[in-house]
Amino acid sequence: MVNRKMKTTFTVALTAAMALSVAACGNSNGNSKNNAASNAAPGSTNSGAAAGTTNSDKKVTITFQNIYPDPSTPSYKMVHELKDQYEKEHPNVTIELDTLNTDQQKVKLKTQAASKEVPDITIVNPAAQMKPFVDAGLFAPLNDMLDQNGLKDTYQAGLLDYYSFDGNVYALPDGNNIEVVYYNKDLFAQAGIENIPTTFDELLQDVKLLKDKGITPLAIGEKDSWTGSFLFMNILLRTNGGPGFLQDVVDGKKTFEDPAFTEAVDAFQQLVAAGAFPDGATSIDANAGGNIFKSGKAAMWVIGTWETGAIDASSVAGKVGAFQFPTVNGKGDPNEFMLAPGSAFAVSANSEHLQETKDFLNFFASNYPQKQFELKNAVGLGQKVDGDLKAAGYSDLAITVAGLFNQVKGGDLAFDNTMNPATAQVHLSSIQNLFVQKMDSAAVAKEHQTAFEANK
Repeated sequence: MVNRKMKTTFTVALTAAMALSVAACGNSNGNSKNNAASNAAPGSTNSGAAAGTTNSDKKVTITFQNIYPDPSTPSYKMVHELKDQYEKEHPNVTIELDTLNTDQQKVKLKTQAASKEVPDITIVNPAAQMKPFVDAGLFAPLNDMLDQNGLKDTYQAGLLDYYSFDGNVYALPDGNNIEVVYYNKDLFAQAGIENIPTTFDELLQDVKLLKDKGITPLAIGEKDSWTGSFLFMNILLRTNGGPGFLQDVVDGKKTFEDPAFTEAVDAFQQLVAAGAFPDGATSIDANAGGNIFKSGKAAMWVIGTWETGAIDASSVAGKVGAFQFPTVNGKGDPNEFMLAPGSAFAVSANSEHLQETKDFLNFFASNYPQKQFELKNAVGLGQKVDGDLKAAGYSDLAITVAGLFNQVKGGDLAFDNTMNPATAQVHLSSIQNLFVQKMDSAAVAKEHQTAFEANK
């Protein structure tokens, strides 16, 4: 457990590990040498680039689509506090929030994109997921805005590459995360579990012990299909003996019918058969699924470290620890993680207020790390922030998670950040189906391979 000064070390380690994962599309433009220290330090605020660029007499409404719907979370508070601050400093500007959960926002954005009515600021995911929007010319390059106020240098080295194509950066990430297993120490004790599981067999044994005590072992909300996929990909990362399975498929070195994939499907179905998940998991959305854990009704939650602050703001605060996903059938390295460069803020190329929107996003991104630090939500930031987590009152959980970042050796990106959207959709539906019926793993593999070949 890390208990010293947690400055940039826990995030820099993750950036290095991400270089070992699936290659991102495109490259960012150059390296800005502007000094960004004042933007990164706790205690500082920055009113952004708006001064001198926005006509203060011009009434402007900027629509800001976001995925922070839960008022109890730090991210929700962050968005509203920064919105209020900007509107106070710029009385002519109104920031109109369009707040949705993740899957709702993805569906809505696809509809908006089809009619070329993308909101002024929207949320996109990196690499393969955002490429179709960029190819369609729907997002504005942000290079000029990043070069203002040293904003570009606040981001971890290499992170913006995941949001860049042909020398242009098209979105600014909200974080840089790994997937871990959060666990409720009190519920583990109630079930007689003394140690965290380090193997998949131990995990299955713990599931049985928890079920016998009437405790839901693993929280999930699989109505939003990405949740099951993200968990499944941890298993595949292990059965493959390390990262790179999807890249090997893309490169023609492997197919989905490889034993590593079918072994992962079989292991995942063991969890389902053991009753690891809530009843009716496919009818529960991701937010509700998370609340099963955060209300103390589930013992574990396999999710990205972006949830650390929300857990610390919930009723289980002080009762939660975190550990690496275990090895599977003796395979894999626990210090290889599913990597999650965050969702990101993109600007519509067709915005009626393009400059004003960029000005606001510059302000938002410049003040984002400090605001998250204040709200005890800085673990997993994609931007640099100097600060002593322990001295700032961060929880033992946050410090534990920060320590896990320092152990990252590498990993993989999520399936839908790696494969083309059509193949990804087949995958998401296929894994979701495993929650409701047992399937032959060879048939699941063939379904994936057929989709991949049809959509190359």
